[in-house]
This record gives sequence, structure tokens and C-alpha cells, in this order.
Amino acid sequence: CVLSGMAVALLAPAVANAETERPNIVWLCGEDLGPHLEPYGDPYAETPNINKLAEAGLTYDVSWSNAPVCAPARTTLATGMYAPSLGGQHMRSFVQVPEGFKMYQQLLREGGYYTANHGKHDYNVPRSGKLWSGNARPWQNKAERPFFIKLRFGRTHESSVGHGKAQVEGDVPEYDLPPFHPDIPEAHRNWATYYHRISQFDDWVGEQIGKLKDAGLWDDTIVILWGDHGPGLPRGKRFTRDFGLRTPLIVHIPERFRDDHAPADFEPGAHTDRPVGFVDYGPTMLSIAGIETPGYMQGKAFLGEREAERRDYVFGFRGRMDERVDMMRTVRDERYQLIRNYMPHRRYGQYVEYLHKNPTMDKWKRLYEQGEIDPPASFYWQTKPPVELYDLKNDPHEVHNLAYDPEYQDVRERLTRALHKHQEAIRDVGFLPEAQIHMRPNDGESPYAFGHDTSRYPLREIRAMAELAADRDMEAVPELVEGLGAKDPAVRYWAATGLLVRGQDAVWPQRDRLQEVIESDGAPTVRVVAAEALARHGNAEDREKALAALLELGNPHKTNAYSAVAALNVVDKLDEIARPIHEELKALPKRPKQGPKRANKYTLRLLDKILADLGG
Repeated sequence: CVLSGMAVALLAPAVANAETERPNIVWLCGEDLGPHLEPYGDPYAETPNINKLAEAGLTYDVSWSNAPVCAPARTTLATGMYAPSLGGQHMRSFVQVPEGFKMYQQLLREGGYYTANHGKHDYNVPRSGKLWSGNARPWQNKAERPFFIKLRFGRTHESSVGHGKAQVEGDVPEYDLPPFHPDIPEAHRNWATYYHRISQFDDWVGEQIGKLKDAGLWDDTIVILWGDHGPGLPRGKRFTRDFGLRTPLIVHIPERFRDDHAPADFEPGAHTDRPVGFVDYGPTMLSIAGIETPGYMQGKAFLGEREAERRDYVFGFRGRMDERVDMMRTVRDERYQLIRNYMPHRRYGQYVEYLHKNPTMDKWKRLYEQGEIDPPASFYWQTKPPVELYDLKNDPHEVHNLAYDPEYQDVRERLTRALHKHQEAIRDVGFLPEAQIHMRPNDGESPYAFGHDTSRYPLREIRAMAELAADRDMEAVPELVEGLGAKDPAVRYWAATGLLVRGQDAVWPQRDRLQEVIESDGAPTVRVVAAEALARHGNAEDREKALAALLELGNPHKTNAYSAVAALNVVDKLDEIARPIHEELKALPKRPKQGPKRANKYTLRLLDKILADLGG
């Protein structure tokens, strides 16, 4: 919501380290906000207040949210750690953190800052302790200790931009739409609403700056403007393209603090191409505050007295988005972005209930099915290639995949090496299916700790099978079949996925082996994949057994919420193949008996959609 009014400060005792004067820090956050602002050269945005901020500050041209949706992105930001290293990359999938861990907000508070958050507490991990000093906005009277305040503007959120009832009415301009969007009136209205909300955001930014100045705090305060991930428009939010991950980042540093906190080459009004990510924000706040960054944090400070060396790459990730299962990893440098799709058999545009409140979506899909949508807008409704590579300089909309172009193999290999090195450095536990992330660690053990135990989590072996599975090479089928018998259940999961990805020619000869998997594998998610393969590509007897297994695995009272989500995703995608179990599906409980409280509506959404599609 838009913040209004100012509370009188709760004056706090002076900090012990008073000999070092430290700046206040104010965050101005717009939800679901990409860099569609005048300082970034957007031709349609009108942002006079943000322009003034940028003219006196520093604009970052490459700032990634690391995740293209709120909870995993905020988890990365709050912890200073990539969510896949914690197992927290799935939307609202709550995981434990390693012992002794503290979020940067707690460290700021313990280091003498007054901390307040006028926004969301939307993390996939528990708070590490007391993060916030209170809820006051200490701007009317100068506090005796520096403050860190996070302010949020919510009307740029998807619910106020893409959802039909929230959109602007009347005639709207004809925009030069990005080529990945359909040229239909509904898409133009999306963008008109988005730019309208951006203008409101700019007004709000001006109000907050005015209040700082009126309180006499402007010259004592570093102001940081940012968005929490890309816009809430199709192929933005939830998608690991630059459009979904890139956010604005504009930093205003008062002149008195520039020697200590600004980059050495700082000039007011300048742009920097230094790549940064949300993982870097926490360490940067600690650096500004003069507080040492804990060794477990994986980000790099880009401002302050502990400014780190410039990073060469920024990284992104996607796991389950609401009720839909998928897995992507991505890396970009100054010019190129590489995307690794580990589930290429899933199309980009999986149905997500919240996204489909946008009137564009159903019309776009209907026109595609009627053959009236041409590339590249048609790509959204198609399955994915295993690897994507884009030249962001010459192809900023990312519609020309260079991953299989011989002239770009050196770029693909370089970025692949960087991605692999990163995955191994953080011990990316996202190569485990979500249910395994919650089942395999010992009681009370965090996925992070499990992932760092190389004897129990053979990351390279699992990743090799995942990449083999995605590549569609039929010559790899014998290796995939062998992988079905691997000791590690994640290897078995990806081996089964590899057969499914290759379709009937790979599945049909392995029907008996896949039946064994359905009947005897101890990992529910492995059984789910084998059941989908046989339901799609087996004979009538295979389908009957596969549907019975999916019905059992889709019952959240018999398995767990995450296995049930995986199974019901499959049932939904089977369409008419699932009709024989229509009546049994009606009898399934729609919610798990126990948690996860923040994610337990996903089984309900899936069952409601399945039953609606099958006729109630």
C-alpha cells in the first residue's frame, strides 16, 4: 500500500561507536518493477522525480533480482545467500537455515542502526532473530542513531497492473510492444496500466524525498530506489529472461558520504555497467554501515568501505512458481545471457491461476491455438530448448536463440563454465526435486547443511544426469536406463525425466522397467515421473497402473504437499488421458493435513482446475 503520514521518531540511545558518523539508509521499493523509467531511456515512462534522483546519483544498468518472483527473491536479498543454496528457491517453500545464521537486518540492528520495514516479510526461511527495531519512521526529529528504513510501493504489483479489474479504463495508447507479446488490445492495456502505476510510483518517490528534506535528513541519508523483480506482465515476473530479472537500481549518496561510500569513479548522474544482484544488497548495506559481512553470505558489497571487487557474472534461478513445477538456471555478463532449461518438456506458458487473472492470457492462448499468433509471440505456448543464449546488446527482447549457432559456441561454453562453477560454489540443492529437499535432510537439519555434505549430496553426478536428461539425445537412452538404478534418488529422478523428455521412442522399450519404478521406488517424485511417462507413452494396461499411482501420489494426506503438487501437475497435463480417474479425483482432499501453511493452497488450485477441465 502507499505510505502516508509520518510518525514521530522513537529516539534511541546513541551507539557505542559514535566516533564514526554513519549515514542513514532509506530504501524506496516498487513491487514488480522493471527498469521502465526515464533514466533507463524508456520512451513511454514519465518519471520527473526519479529523474532528479538519478541526476544526482548513480544508476546501475545491470541489477538482477536473482529470482523472478517475490519470496525466493526476497529470501536471497534478506539472507545475502542464493536461495538455491538454502533450498528456498521454490515459491513459498519454507526451509530451515544453517545454525548461527543471521540476516543482514538483524546485523544492522545489532550494529547500532534503528531498523524498520514498511513492507512485506515474505521469506522462504525463518527470520534469524529480531530484525526490526520498531515501526516508527524517525524522520520528524533526527534520531540519535542512524536508521535503515525500507519503504514499499505496492500499486506497481501484478495485482494492480495485470489483473482485469485493476486495469485502466477507456482508450489507451498504441505502444511499440515487445515482440514476445501479442499485438492485441489487451496487451496494450497491460502496458498502459503499468505506465500509469509507474507515474504513481514516481509521485510517491517525490513525496518520500520531500519528507526527508523537510525533516533536514536529506544530506544525512543514502537513498536507494529499486524493484523487487521484473514487471507483473507475461514473460516478466516468474520468467528467467532479463525482462523478468532486471530491476532498476538508483543510488543517491549525499556529498558528505561520497568519499567513504561511493565508487572511486563516481560522478553524479552517471550510469555504471557493474553487474549486481539481490544477493549483494545485504552485504552492501553492512558495508555502508561499517559492519563486517559474515563469511556465509555469498554476495559482494558494491558500495561502502568494504566494497568488493566487481563481479563478472550475475546468476538467476527458477523453481516451482505457485502451483507449477519447473527448473531453470541462468547467468549473464555485460552482454550475453545463457539459460539452462532442465525441464524442456514443459512449455514456457504453464497455466498459473494468479497470472491468468490477466485478460491477455486466455485470449493469447486461444489465438495461438487458432494459428493466429506468429513467432516470437507464439514461443510462449511452446516447449523449451534445453539451452538458450541471447545477445542482449543486439537482441534485448531475447527472441533469437544463439545457443546452437556455431559462431557462438565459445560464448555458450564460457557461460556454461561460469554457471557450473557457481552451482558448485553455492552447492545448489535445487537439483533435488522439491519433495526430496524436505525429506532427505535429517530431522532438524537444514537443506544447506545437507547440500554441503558431499557424501550425501553428489551434486556433480546429479547435475550431469539432469543435463543429460534435458538434451534429448536418443543415444543417451542406455545411460538413462542405467540411471534408473542409481543409489541416489535424485539421479533416478532425472534419469526417468530423460526418458519422458525423449517421448515414446525412449519410453516404449522401457515400459517394464518403468513399471518396476512405479511399484518399488522409495522416492515419490521418481514414481511421479515414471507414471507420467507410461501414462503418455504406454499401452492401456500401462496407463491404468500409471493413473492409479498418480491418484495415490496426488493425495496430500497419503504423501506430502510437495509430492502431491508434482503428481497433480502431471494429472492436469494429461488432459483426457486422466478421464478414467475423474470420479476418484473428486474424492481427493484438496489440502494437506499439515503445512506447508504458505503453500497448501496449491493442491487445491490444481484439483479445482483438473476437475473443471474434465467437466466438474
